[in-house]
Amino acid sequence: MKQSDESSKRRELVELAGLLAPGHGYNPTALAGVRILRTEAILRDVPVLYKPGAVFVLQGRKQGVLEGEVYLYDEEHYLAVSVPVPFRMESSASAERPLLAVYLEFDMLLAAEIASDLGARQSGAATGKVRSLTSSRMEPMIEDVLLRLLRALSDPVELAVLGAGILRELHYRVLVGPQGGAVISALQQQGISGRIVRSLARLREAYNSEISVAALAREAGMSVPSYHVHFKALTGSSPMQYLKAMRLHEARLMIARHDGTIAEVAASVGYASAAQFSRDFKRHFRRTASEEAKWVRQHLGELI
Repeated sequence: MKQSDESSKRRELVELAGLLAPGHGYNPTALAGVRILRTEAILRDVPVLYKPGAVFVLQGRKQGVLEGEVYLYDEEHYLAVSVPVPFRMESSASAERPLLAVYLEFDMLLAAEIASDLGARQSGAATGKVRSLTSSRMEPMIEDVLLRLLRALSDPVELAVLGAGILRELHYRVLVGPQGGAVISALQQQGISGRIVRSLARLREAYNSEISVAALAREAGMSVPSYHVHFKALTGSSPMQYLKAMRLHEARLMIARHDGTIAEVAASVGYASAAQFSRDFKRHFRRTASEEAKWVRQHLGELI
């Protein structure tokens, strides 16, 4: 009977997600920070850079690779992202069985509030080592809150009354899950890893400006060699590789949204040379900027 209930729950999750995501790519929802992805394509070795949050695959399969480590997020596992890091992704789907996934971008103030409340009520409880990515098994309580979330998104009255509370509960379930310690540690920004997390936030704010590793290391209170070691341990990249990936992903968004010419986009993300930008872009995405923009709109939709 229990197995039958679980199968029924999964079928409803997939059905609701399919109705809420009629278009290819990312479908926005009425809740800020929640999108639903529908794709029928088999994707291989795609560079991605997720913001902090979680990805719940309801049908299909995805996996990410960072520094040789594989992170599975499929119908049995979900991915939590503590800090944004560039990694490579692949996914399996088909026209008969499209991939459907719920993307939650953390409300950082809400997540920090919950983390603080958890810390106050669980004094002495260890949080955990900061990890950029964590794959965890999809627990029944996560499925329950996802089901209530999708039901609410399908009903404007229910969404208005219950939506904010369900979204808060989803944040809570991630923070008390197996990967919650890593996420909370990133939010608390303590210790050496916390200094690197703060440095990533600094890069995010000023990615299109002139930035030196020496200045970043000085702000983090570390020597340049020590900063390099700890930065790569958390992100899998050197500081300059990370900065380049961030610039290129921002440029990709802008190009897909028709936010200017290639030269204008290159300059806006911090490139002095449009030619160098084009070389770096093709090396990273394995397509020219115009080819990538077409690919993004085909596979990810207009909203990315």
